[in-house]
Amino acid sequence: MFNKFRNWRIRRIVARHPIDEPLWQQALQRCAPARRLGASDQAALRVLATLFLVRKSVEPVKDLPLDDADLVLLAANACVPILKLGMDWYDGWSSIIVYPDAFMPRRPKIDAAGVVHQSDALLAGEAWGRGPVILSWSEVLHGGNRPGHNVVIHEMVHKLDMLNGDANGFPPLHKGMDHHVWSRVFLSAWNHLKNEHHNGIHLPIDPYALESPAEFFAVASEQFFEAPATLHEHLPDVYRQLELFYKQHPL
Repeated sequence: MFNKFRNWRIRRIVARHPIDEPLWQQALQRCAPARRLGASDQAALRVLATLFLVRKSVEPVKDLPLDDADLVLLAANACVPILKLGMDWYDGWSSIIVYPDAFMPRRPKIDAAGVVHQSDALLAGEAWGRGPVILSWSEVLHGGNRPGHNVVIHEMVHKLDMLNGDANGFPPLHKGMDHHVWSRVFLSAWNHLKNEHHNGIHLPIDPYALESPAEFFAVASEQFFEAPATLHEHLPDVYRQLELFYKQHPL
């Protein structure tokens, strides 16, 4: 009975807030991971994107103009990781703040000696625990020009990672997935890439993945959706774990 009621509510929301066909087709053309999906998966993604735009508040700042096509593009990218997981995986937060360009968060940072500094790093995206996702719109538009990059997917993956606490590269795994295998695969790959990078060898993924296990999970996920063949070729065990987690086969 609950599922019937839930499905009825979803159908009602989609009927009341439809994404116009031209806007959806435009989003597919601008979002490579969505464009590669089959017709049935694209239809499911469209439903999720509709729910996303109804449930989440997109808040542009500094007079950034975002039109309906931009919002649909943002939602399509955001919902790629949860295509087979469902909107409930994005529960617990409500807003996406969008800056025109890279932004500098104004918050204190404590160094190893206990000294408090103001952060002065420019960021393309950020995800806060149960708070908002923050994005640079220029990075959303142009990140796809670099193979394997997608700032929206990256920050949404951090949100999935945080579902069982702090972002640490260990999201809630599904029944039947082996926690020990996940840890072993990701730690082994991370250490291998760190050694390769130390020796001056070009990495198959963005070196930002070496910042922490959380960033490795997010960067590998970007690659999984944006450039799956590259990830599968160079890090097949990581690819397999992500395949199990996202329940998708982007190759």
